[in-house]
Amino acid sequence: MREIVRIWAAPVLLVLVVAGLTLLFLEPPPPRSVRIVSGAEGGSYAVAADRYAVALRERGVSADVERTAGSVDNLRRLKSGGADIALVQTGLAGDFGTQGVRSLGAVFLEPLWVFYSGRRTVREFDDLRGLKVAIGPEGSGVRVLSRVLFDDVGLDEEAFEGVPLAGQAAASALMAGDVDAAVVIAAPDAPWIRDLASDPSVRLLSLERAPAYVRRHPYLASVTLFRGVLDLERDVPSKDVVLLSPVAQIVVRENLHPAIQALLIEAAFSAHSSGSMLSEPGFFPTPKLADIPLSQEADRYYRDGPSVLRRIFPFDVANFLERAWVFIIPLATLIFPLVRASPPIYRWRIRRKIYVWYRHLRDLEAAGRSAGTLEEREEVLERLHALQVDASRIQVPLSFTDDLYRLRAHIRFVADLVGRAASRSRSGLTGGPDVQTDQDL
Repeated sequence: MREIVRIWAAPVLLVLVVAGLTLLFLEPPPPRSVRIVSGAEGGSYAVAADRYAVALRERGVSADVERTAGSVDNLRRLKSGGADIALVQTGLAGDFGTQGVRSLGAVFLEPLWVFYSGRRTVREFDDLRGLKVAIGPEGSGVRVLSRVLFDDVGLDEEAFEGVPLAGQAAASALMAGDVDAAVVIAAPDAPWIRDLASDPSVRLLSLERAPAYVRRHPYLASVTLFRGVLDLERDVPSKDVVLLSPVAQIVVRENLHPAIQALLIEAAFSAHSSGSMLSEPGFFPTPKLADIPLSQEADRYYRDGPSVLRRIFPFDVANFLERAWVFIIPLATLIFPLVRASPPIYRWRIRRKIYVWYRHLRDLEAAGRSAGTLEEREEVLERLHALQVDASRIQVPLSFTDDLYRLRAHIRFVADLVGRAASRSRSGLTGGPDVQTDQDL
């Protein structure tokens, strides 16, 4: 065991040092918690954000969802660092910029609805002149989009009375007669949208010039709400209605970890790919309608799909391997020759324990050859005996025993030669000074 440690210690230490140095340059792991800003309670943004949060938590990422005033507020928080992920309506990038944020693609249509009192006649946006209109609070996407579309027809802020109500509050105000019209952005499956569309005292504006608005504002889409799609039994709506629709997109901080971005895109596919009343199955999520530049990870994901590692391994394992590839390859390149070289090095180290004694044996053989007296030969014999004792204490694996016994045989062979020469010296056969021949030694 000590030999194995001595042999492998240096290669293992080298590998650990290289791995440690490489880890300094390894991309950091994804965060374990993120903040999502979603919009008003009960809205489609809030519903979608909650679904994304659940998907993240299932992968071990804690997600806190915060309700906000809407898309403008969401984008501002994202750009200021107050959030990591946001649902943002298209059409805001021109006013608020895209610095520091990136889109993960459009995820669903959220039409602009213009409901108005049946006592009024409204055929276009400019017919809202002089009316009391709910257009959403400051910080909401509906208020920004309303201003853009109203400006197209010359309807300035002084031409009507704007009321900062949105969503359910705007619907309730319209049905109670507190406002003449409500401009809202919501998914068609929102309960209060169905309530407004079913109310006989409320009308829904169909925009005949919707294609013209789309040409002027490419982030908008013209969609048709088909007759009866909201309620076939009661035939709601009672005719096809043409709506303008911005698109909800997932927007993230530019430096949000790519692994979190991939999880969000996967969650979006799970939540929105089945289609809706306004979109065909498989259309969403899509990079086509986003008006904020896509992140590199989103661009790669839409082009290639999930990584091979994500298809095979769980999230944590795949993420580590995706980050670790930068040092796995050089580490494997280093380990391969070390593994190949280790067996020869091991054999050399074991045999060296045996072969090192041959230097002493050769010196003693030379001393025996040059010995001129009996005393010198006996001294060499004592040293050979000591060498034999030391050699018997050498510990080697069983497979190297033949080398050890070969050494001990050679020591005995040299000792026999020196011993025969010493015996002749003792018997006086040399007849004078001791003389040795190559036959004796």
